Amino acid sequence: MAAELVINAASHETRIALIENGTIAELYIERSREKGIVGNIYKGRVVRVLPGMQAAFVDIGMEKAAFLYVADVFDAIEEYESLLDDAKKDHEGSEGNGDQPPPTHPDFKPLHPIEDLLQEGQELLVQVSKEPLGTKGARITSHISLPGRHLVYMPTVDHIGISRRIEDEEERERLREIVERLKQSGSGYIVRTVSEGKSEEDLLSDMQYLSTLWAEIAKRKDNAAAPSLIHSDLDVVQKVVRDIVTEQVDKIVVDSRPDFDRIVQFITTFVPKMKYSIELYDEEEPIFDHFGLEVEISRALGRKVWLKSGGYIIIEQTEALTAIDVNTGRFVGKHNLEDTILKTNLEAVKEIAYQLRLRNIGGIIIIDFIDMEKEVNREKIFTALEEALKSDKSKTNILKISELGLVEMTRKRVRESIGRMMCEPCTYCEGRGYIKSKITVCHEIFRELRREMLDIRGTKAMVTVHPQVADLLYDEERRGLEELEKKFKKRITVRAKPGFHQEQFEILIN
Repeated sequence: MAAELVINAASHETRIALIENGTIAELYIERSREKGIVGNIYKGRVVRVLPGMQAAFVDIGMEKAAFLYVADVFDAIEEYESLLDDAKKDHEGSEGNGDQPPPTHPDFKPLHPIEDLLQEGQELLVQVSKEPLGTKGARITSHISLPGRHLVYMPTVDHIGISRRIEDEEERERLREIVERLKQSGSGYIVRTVSEGKSEEDLLSDMQYLSTLWAEIAKRKDNAAAPSLIHSDLDVVQKVVRDIVTEQVDKIVVDSRPDFDRIVQFITTFVPKMKYSIELYDEEEPIFDHFGLEVEISRALGRKVWLKSGGYIIIEQTEALTAIDVNTGRFVGKHNLEDTILKTNLEAVKEIAYQLRLRNIGGIIIIDFIDMEKEVNREKIFTALEEALKSDKSKTNILKISELGLVEMTRKRVRESIGRMMCEPCTYCEGRGYIKSKITVCHEIFRELRREMLDIRGTKAMVTVHPQVADLLYDEERRGLEELEKKFKKRITVRAKPGFHQEQFEILIN
């Protein structure tokens, strides 16, 4: 699969598009005033312990306190290791070495309540695992992880994990043996997918770099006051190059000379053997316009996405979940209704998987496929959805199609979706997504005229409205005005004002 990175860097905003087979697959945006904080390490202070939620709020110097769950807490490395030793007696383990699973693993069970581990005013080192989302503060953990090119270093957890995307058992054992032999006692590593086929020298180089970095962080922590930033993760350009540029990405195009030089230096230092092509774009036409990406980005902000057949999907994001509705639209099929529905649903599956990845939609997702009578067709849709999501780097969990034709799924979310990042609630409709119709506004005006004419003496009423509402009052709704004029014996004049919102109107009686 041919892939390339297109990087548009400006002083106020950096945008990175991953293009696969000529189509934008992922979009990363970082703004200078809203820089991402996932991966940053802070020295924080506990401001509130909540035994009822088994969680705590920690001040890390942000506007909102960060959220720390009990499974992500320990007050010293020694104590945490003792907890692991106790847990080994009751739990048979994780990936291949019999240890207690790491704290982020769903099988991990904290042995002590949070009130025994934390108290208000306590200082601790934490790392941001999820960006602040909506009204929620950042999610943090005490279990630090430092990503490298080939490995993720976990200085506080004695555990070795191998990426599940590495499927060859012999390769998994080879990598595990290398890491087990080279790692320091008491620390752990996760072997990343890009490590497949790499030499011991490559892994050792990563280990040495990450160990040095952790030593510097520990030193800074001892000399810093809380709350304060101890370590800032890479910026979006370096992070994307570190995590995404593999043998599949054969070309990088960037429109900034400083970022061009940084990328060359990064690749030369960390993956010198990788074959790649990097190009500095210096044309006058904006780089995203040149690659035709602006249209796709605009499309990713819309509710309705049309399918090639004439069907469409509707994507609605709420605070708690995302609902996706599939419709046949203009597609009428050729043979019978069941075939038409199946073809529409199959086409929608590919588009939904694409849109989830492009828009970075996470959390709970409900997909309302068009109802299918045959069980075999439902299985086809479910299998197709599983297959379409395999290329998605974010972890997904899908449940079988229900009798109502619904698919419930989750997708891991660590940062805001493109829609939430680039848009804000509509001030006109107050986030409803709709505004009152012109007829509804006309009828509101009639009711308000009745109130005003009862309470205020005068011979004339002036109604100022949006031009389209004015046209309706003069035409289809003229009879309502005439009835009011006759009942209250007052002349009513309608004036159009282009600057008015459709729901806005003013009534003046004199």
